[in-house]
Amino acid sequence: MRDVYLVSALRTPQAKSGMNLKDVPVPFLGTPLLRRIMDEHQLPNDGVDEVIVGNTGAPAKYPNISRVIALEAKLSDKTSAYTVHRNCASGMEALSQAFDKISLGRCDVIFAGGVESMSQMPLIYGKEMTEFFISLMKAKTVSDKMKIVSHFRPNYLSPVIAVEQGLTDPVCGLNMGQTAELLTRVHHITRQEQDEFANNSHFKAVQAQKEGKFDDEIFGVSYGLKLDKFLTSDVGPRAESTVEGLAKMRPYFDKKSGSVTVGNSCPITDGGSMCLLVSEDALKKYNLTPMARIVDYKFAGLGPDRMGMGPLVSTHALLKRTKMTLDQMDLVELNEAFSAQVLAVLKGFKDKKVASDYGIDEVMGELPLEKLNVNGGAVALGHPVGSTGSRLVVTLAHELKRRKAKYGLATLCIGGGQGGAMMIENFSY
Repeated sequence: MRDVYLVSALRTPQAKSGMNLKDVPVPFLGTPLLRRIMDEHQLPNDGVDEVIVGNTGAPAKYPNISRVIALEAKLSDKTSAYTVHRNCASGMEALSQAFDKISLGRCDVIFAGGVESMSQMPLIYGKEMTEFFISLMKAKTVSDKMKIVSHFRPNYLSPVIAVEQGLTDPVCGLNMGQTAELLTRVHHITRQEQDEFANNSHFKAVQAQKEGKFDDEIFGVSYGLKLDKFLTSDVGPRAESTVEGLAKMRPYFDKKSGSVTVGNSCPITDGGSMCLLVSEDALKKYNLTPMARIVDYKFAGLGPDRMGMGPLVSTHALLKRTKMTLDQMDLVELNEAFSAQVLAVLKGFKDKKVASDYGIDEVMGELPLEKLNVNGGAVALGHPVGSTGSRLVVTLAHELKRRKAKYGLATLCIGGGQGGAMMIENFSY
C-alpha cells in the first residue's frame, strides 16, 4: 500500500443555522475551497482523479453535490465525483475512501471533504397533505377536484421537520440529545461538569479567534441574497459565556430530570471543509509539499442508544490496528456533539470498568485536557453534520503544523451507533 499525503486543508467559517450562511447554496460551501486549493498549488483542471464529498441533507436540486462542486470549480468534465453519507462522519468517510483509492494505486489526486447547510434542510408535508395533493392531481373534472378540496383539513399543513427527523434514531427511537442524557446517567456525568466543559470550549475558541489561529484554515465565504457580504470567522463562539450563565439554561431533551441543555450541546450549523490528498507520485509530478501523512483510519459500531461513545470504540480499534498508544497522540480533535458525550468518552479512555461496557478489555490511558480540542470544539464552533468529519482533520493538521507536533487523532461519534477515528502524522516541520 502506498503512502497518502495531505497537501492542503481548508474550511469555511461555520455559522449557526438560520444566520449568515443560510442562503448559500450547499455546493458553494465546497466549491470555493476546492478552487482556492487548485489555484494555490497551480494544479491543472484535468489533474484531479476524483472528488468525494460527504453530505447528509442533500437538497433535491443537488442530488450529487460532489459532482456539482467539481464542475462549478471548473475541473475537467472527465473528473468523476460522488457524494457519501455516514451521518456525522460523512466528511471523514469521504477522506477514508480517498485514502483507500490512493493507497491502493487507483488514484493519485483526490479532493475529499464535506458540506452541510442545516438551514436549508426542508419542512416536509405529512402523509395526509401528500395524499391530498396526489388525489387532487388525479382528479379529472372540476367536480371531482372540488369534492377532494372539501375534505381538506388545516392540520394537513402541519410539517415534518427534516432536521428533527434526521436527528432521531429510527432503531432505538431516541434523538441524539436523549442518547446524551442516557450517558449522563450511566456514567455519572454531572450538570456542573457539562457546563464547565462547554464554557471552556467557548473560552478556547474565542482565544483562538483573537490570536488568529483559525486564519490559515478558514477561507471566507460570500453570502447574502446579493452575495455582497463576506464571512471570515466562525459565528458561534461566545466571549460572554460563563458557567453561571450556562447553569441557568433549562434541560432541553429531558425537561423534568435531565442535564443536557442547548448550552452544553453543539448548535445546528452550516459549513464546509475540503482536503487535497495525493500519492507520492503526485507530489513529485506537481512539485507539492505535504502538510501531513494520513496514517490510517477506523470505523467501529456500538448500540445506537450509546452512540456518543463512538470515539471510544473507534479510537481503540485504530490504536490497535496501528500498534500505537493514546499517549503518542500530541493532539486530539474529538467532536463535541454534547459535553456529556465527550466527558463520558474521556472516562472510557482511563477507566477499565467503563471501557469493558463497550467490549474493551484494556485501559488506553488518560487524555490530558491540554491535548484535547485546544482551540475549542463543536459546542462553540458548531457541527455541520456532513462536514465535521473532515473539518476535524483540517483543524488538526493546521494545529499540528503550528506546534510542530508529530501525531494527531481526529475522532467523533456517529448517529446510529458508530464511531470514526483518523490518525495523521505532521510533515510540516
